[in-house]
Amino acid sequence: MVTLAEYIRSQRKQYGLTQEALAERAGVGLHFVRDMEQGKKTLRMDKVNQVLQLFGAELAPQKQSQQ
Repeated sequence: MVTLAEYIRSQRKQYGLTQEALAERAGVGLHFVRDMEQGKKTLRMDKVNQVLQLFGAELAPQKQSQQ
């Protein structure tokens, strides 16, 4: 399983973006991008999704199966 930090870093590099360019395109702060890539445990989900949207992805709560 890939962590959010690993995914963001690999996608950013695949698209040839610096952290600064990613922050600008996503409309978030540079500090936020750095926190994401360092694996900070508490991040605002709406801002995470702003970044993920650039890569065609979205973070959502996991649905639990009904038994």
